[in-house]
Amino acid sequence: MSATTTLHSVSVRPALPADGETLGELDRSTWSTLHAVLPRPQPPYEPFFDERHRPEDFLVAEAATDVDGKRIAGYIRLVQPTSLACHAHVRQIQGLAVAVWARGAGVGRTLLRAACTEARRQGANRITLRVLGHNTPARALYASEGFAVEGVLSGELFLDGSYVDDVLMGRSLAP
Repeated sequence: MSATTTLHSVSVRPALPADGETLGELDRSTWSTLHAVLPRPQPPYEPFFDERHRPEDFLVAEAATDVDGKRIAGYIRLVQPTSLACHAHVRQIQGLAVAVWARGAGVGRTLLRAACTEARRQGANRITLRVLGHNTPARALYASEGFAVEGVLSGELFLDGSYVDDVLMGRSLAP
């Protein structure tokens, strides 16, 4: 969060098709080797939403600020990990981004909690995610919200000239 922007409140809502351009800009502005498994996006940019990344798979955090009112501060993507019926009780987080100006204000935590609530609403009793081994800040956030490391695929990915662990984390959604 910049010194000139004060974040007053954060609310979470389902994404709308009209959010695509803003979410695409957010996604590109937060690209980092800390979490990215794909190369940095280059123009011309693909649409943020497509048949595999539908608006209904995303929750959007909106922040009220003192500078420009309400604006999108982040998103989280929540999907069923596979289409198998035996996997219907699980939801997986497949993307989380927080705008640079909104970091450190609890937006990521708010999105994680909203994703757990939404997963429960959808009938899930378990939620999982994958995170790069070197992404210490994300791993700490997930652990603080009850996610435990359930497996490590050592050297699973080759990114930017180095082998990187793929860390599998999960938690129960039972009350």
